[in-house]
Amino acid sequence: MKVPELNVPGVASLKAWGFRSMLWLLIATLTLKFAPQSWLATLHLDQWVIQESALIGLGLIVACAFFASLLANFLLDEAISYLGTKRKKEVIEHKVKLLDPAERALLREFFLQGKTILTLPTEELAVRSLVDTNILECLGNVKHYAIQGSTADYKISMLAREHLNRNVLRLPNGELSQEDMQNLIKARPGFVGNVVSHRKPPQRAA
Repeated sequence: MKVPELNVPGVASLKAWGFRSMLWLLIATLTLKFAPQSWLATLHLDQWVIQESALIGLGLIVACAFFASLLANFLLDEAISYLGTKRKKEVIEHKVKLLDPAERALLREFFLQGKTILTLPTEELAVRSLVDTNILECLGNVKHYAIQGSTADYKISMLAREHLNRNVLRLPNGELSQEDMQNLIKARPGFVGNVVSHRKPPQRAA
């Protein structure tokens, strides 16, 4: 015999229900507290409002406290987000000044290949360093290989893009010459060839 499933409301539904309840409590108590006496008398609520004035006032305080706490939480979240973003920018700015040749060559790959997303080895030291300093973001799509290890998709973070220019990446100004291209190819990370080979589609047999 199959037991019927119980429709238990989720946390989001409970929060929405609580918000609506407090909103109605605020509207009702404000209306009763500040409505004209003539209007309350027309509805025969004037005597009841006088008798229950303390209860109405308590309901108004509870509703105001609820929305004040929501506002405080929102402002706190915004402050934390702002400080977190500021801290990330500071870390990025510091790291950009101290890029080692491997990290700089890795970042150049995004420009040399003309791609916003590259598949890179997750355990490579340069990759991990750039992720830890908020310059690279991991997008997932993790794949495991027996020999080369794990790979995942990465992109340059939005906060880091404004700090990465030709001067930082040691890219020549203007169009690359054949000699410039050869020098950049020689400086490419050693693992790039293996990563690119993983993404090539298998060749069909003739």
